[in-house]
Amino acid sequence: MEAEPEEVGLSSARLRNLSRRVRGYVEEGQIPGAITAVARRGKVVHFETCGLMDDEAGKPMAADAIFRIYSMTKPIVSLALMQLYEEGRFQLDDPASKFIPEFKGLKVLAGGTADRFETREPSREMTVRDLLTHMGGLSSAGIRFGADDVVAQLYQRAGVPGIGHDGTLRDTIVKLGGLPLQADPGTRWIYGVSTDVVGYLVEVLSGKPLDAYLQERIFRPLGMEDTSFYVPPEKLGRFAACYQPGEGAGGKGYVLQDDPRTSRFAAGGTYFSGVGGLCGTAADYVRFAKMLANGGELDGARVIGRRTLEFMTLNHLPGGRQLADLRQPMPGFTPQNGVGFGLGFAVLLDPSEAQALGSPGEFYWSGAASTHFYVSPRDGLAAVFMTQMIAPPNQYTFSRDIRVLVYQAIVD
Repeated sequence: MEAEPEEVGLSSARLRNLSRRVRGYVEEGQIPGAITAVARRGKVVHFETCGLMDDEAGKPMAADAIFRIYSMTKPIVSLALMQLYEEGRFQLDDPASKFIPEFKGLKVLAGGTADRFETREPSREMTVRDLLTHMGGLSSAGIRFGADDVVAQLYQRAGVPGIGHDGTLRDTIVKLGGLPLQADPGTRWIYGVSTDVVGYLVEVLSGKPLDAYLQERIFRPLGMEDTSFYVPPEKLGRFAACYQPGEGAGGKGYVLQDDPRTSRFAAGGTYFSGVGGLCGTAADYVRFAKMLANGGELDGARVIGRRTLEFMTLNHLPGGRQLADLRQPMPGFTPQNGVGFGLGFAVLLDPSEAQALGSPGEFYWSGAASTHFYVSPRDGLAAVFMTQMIAPPNQYTFSRDIRVLVYQAIVD
């Protein structure tokens, strides 16, 4: 830890509520283990491990355990693209096709089935802003938005890749260019492959592979030494196992989902997924979150301008609407009122309407393995929760619990 909680207006006694609850998750058999971290005013004041990082091997959770952060990759890759925005490489309302010729002439699904479908012209072209806000009309091969989701079926048939696959982001772009959109750009918030396209834009505009760009412009400046696409061989001993709900041994409520010894993340690859391809430690992500809470700078390294970051964390949904108004229905997800979406982050607009203890302007996101982080600029607060449990968001209350247990510890 970098300071005592009381030095930054937090209560040590109240933070013990957080420790007890996370320990309860483990004792109740909900998860094998976790790491919680809290920073305020630039100082980490709580960093705690609990339980196991590999139940089968009986390995205690290590402070430097490496986690699959899945969709917590998205804010990092979105910030990378906005670094290039600061350099004048593009404008947010530029058509995506200006940089991706394959996207010129994209059509929208008008009806039919995956075997026989019709398309129509979109109401307007997809923009770079649409990609950052998930409003571009792109779908997902991994998530079906209902049993008759034709576009998801077409993605699957075309072999639109995901995390840990061979190929490159360029391969995905070529495939997407020949497939219809799910909706008109700017009309629906669809959680799909948009951030893979954002990652490809980083490659096009910078002239560098996404992994090399992130190392050079974000990870090395911030001291995020253990964050990367794929886990290198020398670090596999620190790679946590991943689980999913099920009837486990000894009454535990989980079973192994991804063995670190045979994981696709351990095999190496060339597909640098902006959607969810990164792995990293809790300590690394806390450094990223501290930078965000500090307006884009950490320990003398500025990776994004303060005003740019403030702009990114405004609500960019059209007409100032809420996420619940525009979100494509998804299995296991409940639309949340009082929440908007910025350029890579969800944004808390109204804590009362969202029924979320917090401050307006807080921004956050989660990963598929139940990881979560949030940053409150108003409170100078950043929190990270790391575990490895693949489950629908509605199944567990981890992120909501952590929010309450951190905010209730603020006393100044």
